[in-house]
Amino acid sequence: MHKFFHSHKNPLTVLIALIIMGGLFAYSKLQTSLFPEITFPKIKIIADGSLQPVNKMMVTVTRPLENAIKQIPDLKSVRSITSRGSCEISAYMDWKADINLSQQRIEAKISEIRNALPADISITVEKMNPSILPVMGYTLESHDKSPIELKQLAVYTIKPFLSQVDGVSEVRIIGGKTKEYWLQMDPQKMSSLSVTPDAITNALNATNFIKSNGYLADYRYLYLTVTDATVHTKDDLENIIISNNGKRIIYLKDIAAVDIKEAVEYTKINANGHEGILVAVIKQPNANLVVLSASMEEKIKELKTILPSGVNIKPYYVQADFVKDSIKSVSDSLWIGLLLAIFVAILFLRSLKASTTILIIIPVTLGLTLVVLLALGYTFNIMTLGAIAAAIGLIIDDAIVVVEQIHRTYEEHPREYTATLVHQSIKYLFPAMVGSSMSTIVIFLPFILMSGVAGAYFKVMTDTMIITLVCSFFVTWILLPVVYLFLSSKKKEAAIAKKKKEHPVKSQRWVSFFIRKPYLSFIIVAALGWTIYFILPKLETGFLPQMDEGSIVLDYASPPGTSLDETDRMLREAEKIISTTPEVAAYSRRTGTQMGFFITEPNTGDYLIQLKKTRKKTTEEVINDIRLKIEATQPALRIDLGQVIGDMLGDLMRSVQPVEVKVFGDDNKKLQQLSAQAAEVIRNIKGTADVFDGIVIAGPSVSIEPNYTRLAQFGITPANLQYQ
Repeated sequence: MHKFFHSHKNPLTVLIALIIMGGLFAYSKLQTSLFPEITFPKIKIIADGSLQPVNKMMVTVTRPLENAIKQIPDLKSVRSITSRGSCEISAYMDWKADINLSQQRIEAKISEIRNALPADISITVEKMNPSILPVMGYTLESHDKSPIELKQLAVYTIKPFLSQVDGVSEVRIIGGKTKEYWLQMDPQKMSSLSVTPDAITNALNATNFIKSNGYLADYRYLYLTVTDATVHTKDDLENIIISNNGKRIIYLKDIAAVDIKEAVEYTKINANGHEGILVAVIKQPNANLVVLSASMEEKIKELKTILPSGVNIKPYYVQADFVKDSIKSVSDSLWIGLLLAIFVAILFLRSLKASTTILIIIPVTLGLTLVVLLALGYTFNIMTLGAIAAAIGLIIDDAIVVVEQIHRTYEEHPREYTATLVHQSIKYLFPAMVGSSMSTIVIFLPFILMSGVAGAYFKVMTDTMIITLVCSFFVTWILLPVVYLFLSSKKKEAAIAKKKKEHPVKSQRWVSFFIRKPYLSFIIVAALGWTIYFILPKLETGFLPQMDEGSIVLDYASPPGTSLDETDRMLREAEKIISTTPEVAAYSRRTGTQMGFFITEPNTGDYLIQLKKTRKKTTEEVINDIRLKIEATQPALRIDLGQVIGDMLGDLMRSVQPVEVKVFGDDNKKLQQLSAQAAEVIRNIKGTADVFDGIVIAGPSVSIEPNYTRLAQFGITPANLQYQ
């Protein structure tokens, strides 16, 4: 070991070069995403039952699904929300459970009871991970295209075109209108021709299909015979035969007027104050977010060349921008740290060789860290990038300490060979290096024991910190001395050694003063401890640090049962506030639907507001301004504002709100009373905002109960009444 660094200088120099090249390779291959690829132990089931009332949905859909899901192993709790025509069930599993297997078990249990559920129920099962949320969003607007034409363009041109980009899992088209044929019946003609609504329904059901009739072998070829009875035009529909009694053929146009209209939809999409379509891009779980964003940007440029004139597509949300800013922040921290380290080395050590050693060894440490992260399957995300940024200071500190010790030993013994001095320095410093690194690493070990969502995220951060510190230890222990030797010139050292004489390092008087009077140190430590005790309760707490993302999510709900048009009118007034806010660059609005995986009533939805890059106010200040103005002008609207990352994490976890109070009981009226009282108490607590009492009332309904006796007098069945 005495001549280890000198005898292995060349192989270790090659190793340094390989680590740097490996780090560059790992940097190019590491996937980037906003969050770590963590699948939360939550599986959500959404059942859509068309227009069923709440009571019927609860009995026929929600309860049977809950009972089936409760049979799944590793299940912790089940929560459900039932609304008109749909229900949302959240199954919370144990963190140790295999979430993919649990999803398959839930789907299998639902399949077992599928026949017992209403026939028109559609069921979707999704596990909660970041990959189900959009990473990019675009608005499609046109001043001369109808909503029907715009949606057809989005579905049949834009969606297939963007789906070709590598890494895209799904392209969702939100908004627009679907073309429908509406029949306006003439009751007098129907009565005179003895045509009933049932006859029209049966005639329409008997057409508009494509069915195979089998193969036909003839003329040395094998033909597939197909019956094509599809209806392509309005004329085709009007000429459908309703009845033929042998005397007269009755066509649909004889008893009804056929019109082309927009389908009735209980959603509205608004882009920057204009009706439009939203194009949401979902990435594959292991896709590189930054690369995907760049590829999508190039694809959008190609798309613009084939779009009809007057149709514009613009981005309203690009998640990769935030990740790029995070990577730039880490790069800035690295360069600032390097410059400060070199400045310190030059100022205090007055050695260009020491400064160059630090300049080389820090990229080597980061390169080795990236290689290990790539080997372990980690990605660039807010947790790993934050850990690397925090560890840069420790990396620089390790390098400076070792270089300073080598330089000090060299000054004390300038006539000794550099290889001998390096060995003596490392031998002297090695126990302190081990103790220093271990004491730092031990600090992060308790985070690994954390459970739940915080544990899952902090584990990624602490693992990255530990990997970085371990890499820093080995690089400064084994490779830094080699770099120092490599930069040393024997001839130059011999000349300097002849001029220099051995001299002891001067001791600092203030250090000796405190050593002779240890009670002063205890007083200082006690004062610092008292300061921590006094300040700690006043520090703000949170799951993630406050970040200025430059984007805002505004969730809203008008009073239960409010019509779509009335909700839209209220939101138009709120949009006047948003559009006149100087810091707002663009916004999009969804009514009757939301960004996440939810059931959404026509009176609820959300905004995604993009702020300008250059602005005087922070995102939180803009949020407060918008909140105060909307609450003052639209008191009927219940709003909840936040930044995108917090909103997405809330969607993936239990709730968007950081604090949730549960009230249990079997008396619904009493529960509502207590919930309202609790909400009022919470509103008066300093620091609370967007308080919601949790009371959601189903909208009004009109129930028609047939009088069977009167129906029988006219020869009408309840089914006939339904078609009137």
